[in-house]
Amino acid sequence: MVNIRDLDPSASPLDYYGSELRRKRESAGMTQEQLGSCIFCAASLIGQIETARKVPTRDISERLDAALLTEGFFGRLVGLVLRSQLPSWFQQYAEMEARAAYISSFQAQLVYGLLQTEDYARAVLGVRADGDVDGLVEARMERQRILEREVAPLVWVVMTEAVLRQEIGSPAIMRKQLEHLLQVQQKREWVRVQVLPFAAGAHAGLAGGEFTMLRFDDDPDLVYTEDFISGHMTANPQAIREGSLRYDHLQATALSVEDSAALIARVMEERYGDQPQPNGLYMA
Repeated sequence: MVNIRDLDPSASPLDYYGSELRRKRESAGMTQEQLGSCIFCAASLIGQIETARKVPTRDISERLDAALLTEGFFGRLVGLVLRSQLPSWFQQYAEMEARAAYISSFQAQLVYGLLQTEDYARAVLGVRADGDVDGLVEARMERQRILEREVAPLVWVVMTEAVLRQEIGSPAIMRKQLEHLLQVQQKREWVRVQVLPFAAGAHAGLAGGEFTMLRFDDDPDLVYTEDFISGHMTANPQAIREGSLRYDHLQATALSVEDSAALIARVMEERYGDQPQPNGLYMA
């Protein structure tokens, strides 16, 4: 029998979700086993969500709405739950990112979060995760929903060639990630990626490191940077001016969008293509 503990619904979005799931399940006259059977998951998972020990996914939430006839309640609530799983210092940035009309980012080490695959994100977040890696990954995937909106932000990313060649997770994960970069540009005209090749030599991103600029229709522009402790946002006009100038230089130095796609495809095949194993077989 699943261990039941009392939740304080006001403690966190996750606790509120769990308490509401239990309340609505019991109102429907269903056991955890019966609900789990309806949405094709184990009763233990229902119990873990109800006791705030497991972060619900969007897929689970939509299935719960269908099974409990809750008219999208859990589908609406899960966004708040997932955002609460982000580090506290990052949550404000995620809120502003979701409101931005134009996002321009320079990345020297990793693929920008909005463009990461689930496996790539898991490999990155699993290195130093203190809590639920699954919850962190799901929260990162939730951020990407802004790219699916009817009026999505324009996302323009300049990344160094090192991002393509730094193996994260495994060759298979990297191949899928680079393939995703190519596909997302083909499917969404509001997403563009430029690669800053090694051949460019010294460039405007060396001194200041990675940064992201957010532009809004009705609010002041913001510049976001991170250090190893936390993130920092500012609307300081001098910082905005410096960030804009630096980004312009990076875009001018980087390969064109078309040449960047060609380089991504070449690295994907040459570095992360089928590789022979010692037994003579091949693996992706």
